[in-house]
Formats: sequence, structure tokens, C-alpha cells
Amino acid sequence: MTFITPSDAMFLASETREHPMHVGGLHVFRLPDGAAPDYVHDLYQRLLESTELATMYRRKPAWPGPLAGALRWADDDDVDLDYHVRLSALPRPGRVRELLALVARLHGTLLDRHRPLWEFHLIEGLDDNRFAVYGKVHHALTDGVNAVRNTAAMLSDQPTSTPRPLWGPRPRPARDPARPRGFVKDLAGALPAAAQVVAKGLRTPDAALPFTAPKTVLNRPLTGARRFAAQSWPMAAISAVAERHGATINDVVLAMCSGALREYLSSTADLPEKSLVAAVPVALPRTDGDGNAVTMVLCRLATDVADPVERLHRIRASMLAAKEVMRGRSALHLSTIGMLTAIGPTGLAAVPGFTSIAAPPYNVVISNVPGPRTRLFWGDAMMEGWYPVSMPVEGQALNITVLSYAENIEFGLIACRRNVPHLQRILGCLDTGLAALG
Repeated sequence: MTFITPSDAMFLASETREHPMHVGGLHVFRLPDGAAPDYVHDLYQRLLESTELATMYRRKPAWPGPLAGALRWADDDDVDLDYHVRLSALPRPGRVRELLALVARLHGTLLDRHRPLWEFHLIEGLDDNRFAVYGKVHHALTDGVNAVRNTAAMLSDQPTSTPRPLWGPRPRPARDPARPRGFVKDLAGALPAAAQVVAKGLRTPDAALPFTAPKTVLNRPLTGARRFAAQSWPMAAISAVAERHGATINDVVLAMCSGALREYLSSTADLPEKSLVAAVPVALPRTDGDGNAVTMVLCRLATDVADPVERLHRIRASMLAAKEVMRGRSALHLSTIGMLTAIGPTGLAAVPGFTSIAAPPYNVVISNVPGPRTRLFWGDAMMEGWYPVSMPVEGQALNITVLSYAENIEFGLIACRRNVPHLQRILGCLDTGLAALG
């Protein structure tokens, strides 16, 4: 019997039709030279023959009933690959616009809890001799970092004749030996550690605390429909800005997002006088390849600052304050701190009426996931782009996730269709934000 951890159970318990709780990725591949017209269809048929599955791709919530389903996993010994692996075609003219619209629709539908919680879509008909793959997995089964690792395992740094399936078995890392005494001591110190973080946050002007963010149009109740936008920026351009200003790449990414949100909200007269606050996921040390190993820190985005360079320095100071209070703490302490300051407060938004009376715990999630720095292949098809597709949650209508791949940083923006009707505009605002820092 495999029990579901409390944080993973929260992702299952908080899911509704308006709040699908899965994460995904969009991958764009170039067809190899001389590829046959039925290349993607043949690839689909070959994938259906890969019937050996890794544990994560056989897991579903135990049934019957939501309570049992929130306590333990059951393994499906007869997974119906025809259901999970699907072949789709884009309508003409098969532009990126049609691809993003399809991904938005697919990402807005719930995974079937009677089956293992994942889907894999092959998409043909993309223009310029390309095809795409969109996959999604429930957040109770994986976090963004682990999802990237699983996807990278199906790819290779050279063309091959046999594409590996995403769901195929993977070698499992050895688990750390149990240390009961150390764990008990660690557990006893978790709440005091969280209290110290709050106390230090109150004394540090650059630190951000939950429920100090202003209310914005990004913090309204969600619908189940989604919009998705994606674009790449050269790593070299972002690195040059970071070096010029003594910042990290992540600081520059946050500054790009801050400038974009400031411009977008100003264009609709919705920019608050008080700075927006971002929740920034941080990876934790892990002992195996399944489940979630992530916590969150809060960062002031300095959207109340007009000068883009000063805004970057303020963001850097806020992230340094967050890192300082987290430094030297165990994974359990970090997880507890994140649960109390960001993840837990997010769950309160699911309480009916809570978002209408309380300030949001933060305004937006901005996640930076490290990815492979070399060009990769799936079989003999080169992967041109790898765009993360995360999830907005109740009271948080926009999620921005970035992934480093080869020489680019890939931005994936997912938003509530009603609350962020002009999502594509934010891509242009991101470009402006980067140029302003140059």
C-alpha cells in the first residue's frame, strides 16, 4: 500500500471542474528529412506497443470514495494505452496559434480519476514541417522539476531509431537510509522554524509575507476554461542583463515578469499602488523520483517602481531576503515554511467566500525550472521548443512558468480565460520588459 503525502493529497482534495490540478508540457519537434506523410501516425502506432509502464503512470487514487482516494494510491495493472495516448490533428493552416488554442482546451479538462492520472497527445498538422506533443500529469503525482526529468529521460542528445515512451520504466535512485531520531528532532523544530521566518519577515522591509499582496484582476474566482501562450527568449540576452546588473538569471526573469505585469495592468487601469507579490517555487532535496519535492518563497515584484533597473534591484533584494531565512534549513523545515506561508494559504482560497473578504496570499506564481542545456531528439526528430504548461489555482488567475532548454529560456503562460482575456499581450510586455533592462 502506498499512502499519499499530505501535500499531494491537497492537490487531489482541492480539485474541482473549475480548478484542474495537473501540470503539463508542450514540445515542438521538427520532422526528420525525408519523413513519410504518415510519420506521426506510425509513431503513434509504435507507442501503443510500449505496454511496460513506470509506477507513476500506473497510479490512480484508491476507489471508492473521495476519502479513500485522498489517502492511498492504487496501481492499475491493466492500463488502457488507447485511452491515455491520443493522436490529434490541427485545423488548417496549422499555425502556432491553432496549436496553443488546442493545448488550452486540452489543459482545461479534468483527468479521469478512475484511471492513472496522465494523458499524452501526439499532434500532427503543424506548419513548417513540424509536429507537437502535449502531455499532462496530475500534480499529486509530480512537480515541475520531476516532470522535466521524466520527459528528459525519453529524449536523447543524438538521433535514434527508436523513440522512448514517456511512460516507460526508469531506473530508480537509491533511497536514503531512515534516521528516525534525526527525523523526530527535525519534525519538532519545523514549527519554530516557520515562526522564525515570519518574525524575520516582519523585521525585513524587502521580505514578503502572505496576505500582504494587493487585490487585482488576477485574483478573482476562476472558471475551468484556459488560455495558453508561449514564447522563447535567448539565454544569452537574459544572461547579459544579469551580468550587467550583478543579478541572477532568475532575478532577471522575475523582473521581466514584473515589468510585463506592470505594463499589462496599467493598460487596463488595474495596476495597484502597492507592489504585487509572487510565489516562487523552490526545489527541495528528494530521495526518489515520484511525488512532489517543492516548497515556495514569496517575492515582492516592485511593480510600484517605475524605473526598470531599480525594480530589478528591489526584486533581487526581496529574493535575497527569502533565501537568507531559508538558508541552512532541512527539507522538512523548508516544506513546512512553504506550507504555512504560501501553499497552505493558497488552499484557503478554496473556502467559499474567502477570496472576497481576504487579501490574496500573493498575486501570481512565477516558476523557473532548470532544463537541459543541449539540443535533444525524440527518436530521429529534433525538439525545437519545450514550453511548460502549469496551472492557475483559485484566486490566482495567471501562472508563469519558464524552462531553460538549449540556448533559450522558454516561457509558458497559462491563465483563466475569463480573468485574463488578452494573455497574448503579456508576451509582448515581457519582450518590452527585457529590452528596458538592456
